[in-house]
Amino acid sequence: MSGERRGTRIPTRAWLGNLALALASVLLALLIVEVALRIMGFTPERRLATRRIVDAGWTTLLDCYPSNPRGYFEINLHDPANHERYFSIAPHRFESIARWHPWAVVSHYNHLRFRDVPPAARKRGVYRIVIFGDSFTEGQGVKEEHTVARVLGDLLEEEQPARFEVRNCGRRGLDFPKLLEGFEGALRYEPDLLVYALVLNDAVRSPEFQARQSYINDWILDRERLPDETVAPPGFLTPRTWDLVADRVSAWRVGRETTRWYLDMWGEGNAEGWRSTQGIIRDMDRRVNRQGGRFLVVAWPLFVGLEEPYPFTPIHETVGRFCLGAGIPWFDLLPVFLGHRTSRLWVHPVDRHPNEVAHRMAAEALVPVVLRLADAP
Repeated sequence: MSGERRGTRIPTRAWLGNLALALASVLLALLIVEVALRIMGFTPERRLATRRIVDAGWTTLLDCYPSNPRGYFEINLHDPANHERYFSIAPHRFESIARWHPWAVVSHYNHLRFRDVPPAARKRGVYRIVIFGDSFTEGQGVKEEHTVARVLGDLLEEEQPARFEVRNCGRRGLDFPKLLEGFEGALRYEPDLLVYALVLNDAVRSPEFQARQSYINDWILDRERLPDETVAPPGFLTPRTWDLVADRVSAWRVGRETTRWYLDMWGEGNAEGWRSTQGIIRDMDRRVNRQGGRFLVVAWPLFVGLEEPYPFTPIHETVGRFCLGAGIPWFDLLPVFLGHRTSRLWVHPVDRHPNEVAHRMAAEALVPVVLRLADAP
């Protein structure tokens, strides 16, 4: 009997030993990954969303980032000279933001909250182009001289000196119907050509559709934490391995939901909102024409999956069919960017607005379009 008992105990001990060895191997592998992530300086993206510092009158704003991977951001808020220059913008929160997000781009605004000069009378013989839209047009995270409006103006000056001027009437954070505020401001510049730079989150959203909005990342910025919140990077005891897994799982889940949300916004899932959007665009075209100008719709892509398959081609096709059917001039920027490495066109890994390279590409593509419209009877 004792021999039988001993015979049954030996496999159990071996099984427990193998289990302990396997667990030790897993823990060792996790430890190696953890050490590697810390050496590389990994910090979960959700803790590194962009921040902003803006004065009470919205005349000066700093878009602030946790790192400077491309070397593009010249303002380092840890520098004493920059600290002295910008501290007064928001003294009650400057230090908390600058501590973790020291790299910045500055924007200056006129009284209409456009990143440009105030409206003024047109110069005789100068063809005035006004581009209005949201943060893509404004140039969030991009120096003013690198925005699509400024670069387009420079390129047109090279083509035909002293004939054109281009004004930037982009204003961040606006979708329809609020985006009409930007349109009204743009009309005050009395444009010869008014360019509406459409972004795929612009459409009017019916109350029923808006109620479905559960995403925290709209493929442009992380919306889990608003830009004005200050969130420190993880502490020393926070496992980076867990953060890495959580980031990947969240990105997959939110990405799938967000992509479907966008596609539905311009179709039957938001039929009422899409009809309202069409009415607004038609009305804008009529008003510009009555004022003696021309109207052009230009569509930005979202900077997601440009290596193909780009997930939002159906939206571009839907908007294009509408514009052609309504007799509204239309230009799609998607072909300009397809096939390019998407991440190289981002302002920052946590900010997927088009960077200065993307703004120049868009401006270069618009030059022949603008010249054709300016010369058309």
